[in-house]
Amino acid sequence: MREFILQMKKAGLVEEIKDPVSSIYEAPKLAFRTNKMLEFSNMDGHRCVMNTIFDRDSLSVALNIPKERLVKTLAACTYAGKTRDAGTLQFEKADLSKIPIMKHFPKDAGKYLTSGIVFSEWNGVTNASIHRLQVLDETHLIGRIVEGRHTYKLMKQAFSKGEKLPIAIVIGPHPAVTFAASTRVPEGKEMNYAAEILGKELDLFTCPNGIQVPDAEIILYGYLTPDLHEEGPFVDISGTYDPVRMQPVLEIVGMHTKPDFIYHGIVPAGAEHKMLMGAPYEPRIYQAVSGVTNVKDVYLTPGGAGYFHAVIQIKKMTDGDGKNAIMAAFAAHTSLKHVVIVDEDINIYDPSDVEFAIATRVRADTDVMIISGVRGSSLDPCRIGDGMNVKAGVDATIPLGLEDEFIRAEWD
Repeated sequence: MREFILQMKKAGLVEEIKDPVSSIYEAPKLAFRTNKMLEFSNMDGHRCVMNTIFDRDSLSVALNIPKERLVKTLAACTYAGKTRDAGTLQFEKADLSKIPIMKHFPKDAGKYLTSGIVFSEWNGVTNASIHRLQVLDETHLIGRIVEGRHTYKLMKQAFSKGEKLPIAIVIGPHPAVTFAASTRVPEGKEMNYAAEILGKELDLFTCPNGIQVPDAEIILYGYLTPDLHEEGPFVDISGTYDPVRMQPVLEIVGMHTKPDFIYHGIVPAGAEHKMLMGAPYEPRIYQAVSGVTNVKDVYLTPGGAGYFHAVIQIKKMTDGDGKNAIMAAFAAHTSLKHVVIVDEDINIYDPSDVEFAIATRVRADTDVMIISGVRGSSLDPCRIGDGMNVKAGVDATIPLGLEDEFIRAEWD
């Protein structure tokens, strides 16, 4: 993390805030309204960073990949990076009150740890993923463990044997680790992916409960228990309050912190949240669409909460490629709600250009696909129940053979 902060400063992407700020509303509000990485010298007496990966420029710095090649490069990864055993760390008794965990919005149920990567293992199968974690007291958190995801499956396997699931929570690793943990990868390959992105072996340290974790500013270890507690309300990716649910309690036993540790906070529905929710899916969509047509680029848009809306640029080879690309995208990212397919001449990062394609190249009766009764995201406020929804795909490409009728006027 510290190495990355220096790189961001060299790139002119950091705003330093030296005046004291509060972790209750103040720091989150500043991060939500700022399009830069923020480095706080004194947030409740601690150092803190927010908006570490807030756009494609910062992601390019974090992953050391040119911005224009991010999606294509990540889509070609093989998850074959190497990790190595780096021994153990010294832990002290857990006390979450020593960490400046934030309360982000007035109606939130309490303080939430939003950047914590939950590492877990059961029967030799590992996982690393980010879950929102509500503070219950000094040694307990409540985790939103989404049904059907990998952590949930490992948890259920442990509970079926009458055991708690061993876990560790990592706060403030290198952002490449955070990005890898936000990505759907082959089972147990999150840290191999991080190592591949970083281009070097990744050191993993063993916690007292056997869970291996990478270097970070703060490391907690403990157990995911069968005990349930109300979790929420909480503002999630849509910027609206997610409802209250009964969720499992995490028992935190020990903690390891660097001297003068740097806390990493992610403001819900902010720029970094949207990047970490959406950008890891772009290579996955790219891979899927490349199986049906010649894909050029993929973008999950900020206006779509960085998660629900995709614009996909293709070089159309045959009639029907646009609709095939729509179906491939929905299969690759099941929380995707609306997708627009455009030609190479449309700038997918410019909402006005995408709207132009829809305005001039779409006939609703033939170019819009409506798919009802499908699984969407539990975070979508207009879902039915906890995830059923309706999806729409728009083929905004020029019909083959009619390209001359769609030439855009321009000067040499």
